[in-house]
Amino acid sequence: MSTGGGNRAIFAALGANLGIAVIKFIAFVFSGSSSMLAESVHSLADSGNQLLLLLGGRKSRKSADIDHPFGYGRERYVYAFVVSIILFSVGGVFSLYEGIEKVAEPHPIETPWLPIVVLLAAMVLEGFSLRTAMKESNHTRGKQTWVQFVRRAKAPEMPVVLLEDVAALTGLALAFVGIVLAVVTGNGVFDGIGTIGIGVLLILVAVVLAIETKSLLVGEGASEVDTRAIRASIEVDEGVERIIHMKTLYLGPEELLVAAKIALPASAKLADVANTINAVEARIREAVPIARVIYLEPDVYVPPAEPAMPTEAIVIKASD
Repeated sequence: MSTGGGNRAIFAALGANLGIAVIKFIAFVFSGSSSMLAESVHSLADSGNQLLLLLGGRKSRKSADIDHPFGYGRERYVYAFVVSIILFSVGGVFSLYEGIEKVAEPHPIETPWLPIVVLLAAMVLEGFSLRTAMKESNHTRGKQTWVQFVRRAKAPEMPVVLLEDVAALTGLALAFVGIVLAVVTGNGVFDGIGTIGIGVLLILVAVVLAIETKSLLVGEGASEVDTRAIRASIEVDEGVERIIHMKTLYLGPEELLVAAKIALPASAKLADVANTINAVEARIREAVPIARVIYLEPDVYVPPAEPAMPTEAIVIKASD
């Protein structure tokens, strides 16, 4: 996917989270609700995460150089992984700590109407952010389910924003239930339980993000659809006898490396080999536009030798 759609979703989430963080913290100051404090820190961490995603996108556009001949496309994966760490530590662990402390030493919520109003307003803003992220994701999601999209997307920004927004809305619901129960019963323990729920939720989301981003950092190959398209582009050429082997690797969300050893006729002249390789490269780029780095190695295919049939051992028994 292009970075344009991702940036729109990031800016929408950043604006929503900055505003929400401020009003949540004000609500915490006047109400003393640990859920509101956890939610304000959560929104502040999300804001920092969006800034990191924007920074990663900017750094990934640097031109290739001697030290990084394949460019800086993976910067986006690095910053997305950092986001998962921040979400885990700053958001999840802090919320767990606040929740446990509130359960151990509960106190009633002051001015209860304020955090409730703030939470409802925050739900509206987070809903707007999630709607924007879903709209931008639909441009590239195709027929995939949302779970498949998060797991298979090569551009990390949209899955990060989607998971953050879903976690934020769920966290707001947990905080709302905890505060309402604390107000109705007069027992601040429910506020602490809601805060613990927020912490557990953020840690789970952070772990999912870390797992998916780690896979991209280690190096993922082309999707099954793109792999079939690349193979078809090679095998359709009359000058190519077969693909001996092929490997692909994402150098960044929008740049795919294709390396293949292809069998050409042993009698082919050098000019014919060059023309065949150029034609195959052009077809690959037409079929899969993100295949920008292509290495094709011509070779002569030699069928593997068939294993020799084992001979039966003849045992001669010596007579007495």
